[in-house]
Amino acid sequence: MRNSPLVTVICLCYNHANFVIEALESVLNQTYANVELLIADDFSTDNSVKVIENWLKQHPEIPLIVNKKNQGNTKTFNKCLKLAKGEYIIDLAADDVLKLDCIANQLKGFKETSHKNVGFIYGNAELISEEGSFINDYFKTDTNRKRIQSQPTGDIYIGLLNGNNNLCSISSLVKREVFETLNGYDENLAYEDYDFWIRAARIYNFDYIDEILIQKRVLPDSMYTLLTKKNNKRTRRFNFSTYLILNKAFILNRTKEEFTAMLKRIHYEMTIAYKTRDFRLLMKYIFLELKVRLKTKK
Repeated sequence: MRNSPLVTVICLCYNHANFVIEALESVLNQTYANVELLIADDFSTDNSVKVIENWLKQHPEIPLIVNKKNQGNTKTFNKCLKLAKGEYIIDLAADDVLKLDCIANQLKGFKETSHKNVGFIYGNAELISEEGSFINDYFKTDTNRKRIQSQPTGDIYIGLLNGNNNLCSISSLVKREVFETLNGYDENLAYEDYDFWIRAARIYNFDYIDEILIQKRVLPDSMYTLLTKKNNKRTRRFNFSTYLILNKAFILNRTKEEFTAMLKRIHYEMTIAYKTRDFRLLMKYIFLELKVRLKTKK
């Protein structure tokens, strides 16, 4: 790794007028200096664009992409990725806030890792309310803000399949090479991280640094708060995306152990489908489970 590689932060905004300036300032205030900031607004219906444009009067060198219609995170991010010049990439939501030494710590993690072929460095996050009040840490910590349980590192593919390896994607610094190898995010999905982790883990190792790297804002209408809502269109699209991801993983799997691990996640998703009354999705999972079980008997 070069001494001062360029890091690109792609900040995606959708109706985050109340928070976006704090997110942008957190990028510019990093203790690590060699940072490129790209901003994209995904057709916000509030005054996000006006707020960003006013802020950009003091930073005219920073580009802003404004979608003419809502395209979703995956498509918008991939559009920005084509413009990024950095050797490393951060995907930042406009309602989240980077800690001052976030990038410095992430790069240190890449430099000091004991694993070979590392594509991701990630750490812990501090969850905050809409008003910015502390809620808790993403991974449970002790009085020194260090993780209570050790975090799996290296080859974590099986742990991602069975759900034992819980990553904190919002705190990730990713080599640009990973995005290029995987052709960015899958634009057919409602969310990007789980699919991207699985595809990356088939090729790259992961490492964890035990630092609070980012503040994650928990909003009432965030995608993850909709996970178990009944008869909700966004919930169904989110959960169907997980089904598509597991079908892709079925193709990536190589061993009985991997297919066995996949069964645990399928059973969890079947429970979610039942709780949300998505019985069509539940039937799809039943057929997928049968396919996976056949692979475990060979």
